[in-house]
Amino acid sequence: MIVEREKIGIVSTGVYLPDGRMTSSEIASLSGIPQDVVETKMGIRQKTIPGPDDHTCQIGVFAAEKALKKAAIDPLDIDLIIYIGEEHKEYPLWTAGIKLQQEIGADNAWAFDVALRCSTTMMALKVAKDMMNSDSSIRTVLLAGGYRNLDFIDYENPRTRFMYNLSAGGGAIILQKGFNNNELLETSLITDGSFSEDVVVVAGGTKHPITGDAIENRLNYLDVLDPQGMKERLEDKSMKNFLKVIRYSLEKSNLTEAEIDYLAILHMKRSAHDYVLKELNLRDEQSIYLDHYGHMGQIDQILSLELALEQGKVNKGDLVVLVSAGIGYAWGATTIRWG
Repeated sequence: MIVEREKIGIVSTGVYLPDGRMTSSEIASLSGIPQDVVETKMGIRQKTIPGPDDHTCQIGVFAAEKALKKAAIDPLDIDLIIYIGEEHKEYPLWTAGIKLQQEIGADNAWAFDVALRCSTTMMALKVAKDMMNSDSSIRTVLLAGGYRNLDFIDYENPRTRFMYNLSAGGGAIILQKGFNNNELLETSLITDGSFSEDVVVVAGGTKHPITGDAIENRLNYLDVLDPQGMKERLEDKSMKNFLKVIRYSLEKSNLTEAEIDYLAILHMKRSAHDYVLKELNLRDEQSIYLDHYGHMGQIDQILSLELALEQGKVNKGDLVVLVSAGIGYAWGATTIRWG
């Protein structure tokens, strides 16, 4: 006898954006790159930057509170919290999910952190769904976290110019078993360890502890150790894997790319964004280019979805695909039947 599983749906989302902004002219001034290149090629008109109280876990709390209020859910009804924010947070060696649990008053939940850089949200959606399907006691799950990795950007380092778009923000998603709207379908993930040490913060780990010399030599910022090698390997794999996870997520959901109504895509350079839309035969209005927000890592897809709902780009019955790519390297996509 086959027992049909209950559907798992997205009850609510929440996004928190700091008030601060860095403009394209400021990025141009700091980096020496012409402003028109920052805007047209890098695709940054402005980006969000954190204020003095916008700490990583805290902005995840702000986003979670918005999602809870929107859905009118009592925090005591949450069974599990998965922290999807960055490891760069208030303290090292610290489980942010447990702090987030306390701050929102989810006393009946338990919490843990996950990390897959900019693909964390995609991975966490799969983890949450699989846990909900396998454990009858988990019915309501909150995914929430914050991002402010722009703290690690040295605008004078041309090797990291592709990361000058890093910004700050918080995001949250509430999932519920038996919620028949906004059905969470299937997720596809790819990781490739050949890129695992291409983009790193050299100082701060066990290999190279933080010292005065390390700070003086700016080793406490993100850097690319083999820029030419990474570029050549990424050119061969990145867009292929990006499209592959989208198509496999759809295939696992018994759907095709021709059925996509909206693509919630991370911020990337304009030419790459346009390439993905063209390969999937999507029109510009079937996505949103985040050139006024920058790239807030794993929060981008939540932001894109919320903006699309506000602008009427996603309606009842629409097929939505969330897609990400992150250093490491990791690619992920999740399919959702909205409404």
